[in-house]
Amino acid sequence: MRRVSRIAVAGVATATLTAALAACGGTSNDAASSSGGDGKSKGVALAYDVGGKGDQSFNDAATAGMEKAAADFKYGSKAVEPTDGESDADKAQRLATLAKAGYNPVIGVGYAYAPAVAEAAEKFPDTTFGIVDDETIDKKNVADMVFHEEQASYLAGVAAALTTKSKTVGFVGGVDIPLIHKFEAGYKQGVADTNPKVKVVSQFLTEKAEDGGFASPDKGKTAAEGQIEDGADVVYHAAGLSGQGVIEAAAAAKAWAIGVDSDQYSQDALKAYKQYILTSATKDVAGAVYNLAKSVQDGKPETGVVRASLKTGGVGLADSNPEFKGNAKLQEALKKATDGINDGTIKVKTS
Repeated sequence: MRRVSRIAVAGVATATLTAALAACGGTSNDAASSSGGDGKSKGVALAYDVGGKGDQSFNDAATAGMEKAAADFKYGSKAVEPTDGESDADKAQRLATLAKAGYNPVIGVGYAYAPAVAEAAEKFPDTTFGIVDDETIDKKNVADMVFHEEQASYLAGVAAALTTKSKTVGFVGGVDIPLIHKFEAGYKQGVADTNPKVKVVSQFLTEKAEDGGFASPDKGKTAAEGQIEDGADVVYHAAGLSGQGVIEAAAAAKAWAIGVDSDQYSQDALKAYKQYILTSATKDVAGAVYNLAKSVQDGKPETGVVRASLKTGGVGLADSNPEFKGNAKLQEALKKATDGINDGTIKVKTS
């Protein structure tokens, strides 16, 4: 089967998706049950990654994209929570249930859904499936929605190196896997290219996702506290829900936190700590979800690798914090770094 590859712009910025997030309950959120106006789809469906809805990060960004699609296309939406200790077969059954119910597209939010998406796509060839953060599925009805996280992380490293006073900054990764290595690699390179005298201390919370690396704020808090004790005055996390603990620890120490995936400065659940959130390395998961739903609605489903970059606007740095946005020296350095990445003079490492 020939793979169709595509470089796509994630055209809907996460920050513009302001639909209120409904309470998730124990297992799912069913916004509506009506079919789409053209009869193609009952709606868009998500199967959440670990951490579930309310992580103020990765899953909530996907939710925003789903809810905007449901509103714009006047059809239903359904989001299903993960369960503890579930198998690939459990995930595949979840996706199959959504496809059988008439949802299209059906999206697995996170790389852990790769085997399940591949299985479900084989069984339901007329349904478009999406997966976020994985590009290994070679099926004609699957869109692999991936991002250049290392590019946004490089900019986070530039910001950290120019903000630190202690000349030590931290990185907390949720799980020790290649995806999170991309965040770490870009961040370290951005720091080193900006000021090689700045030290980066890193820690991964767990070796496997099932051990809670992306879903344990207490683990994130403990890790950040340790880095701050070691002198870090800026800590960047790529840890999903665990990152809330990183941000809490930074605020308690009056240090800077750098968030991830969504603009965490603007998240209601984190407003008590917002003055200590310097910026966030964002990736437009919301836009990727929305664009896939729109492509299905338009009768031209996206397939293959759909990759978002700094150049396309699919990744970047949030500038909601006035102190960050108003720092002219920092903004000049970030513009220079952005231009270098976009024109290829800066090659950002992924490991």
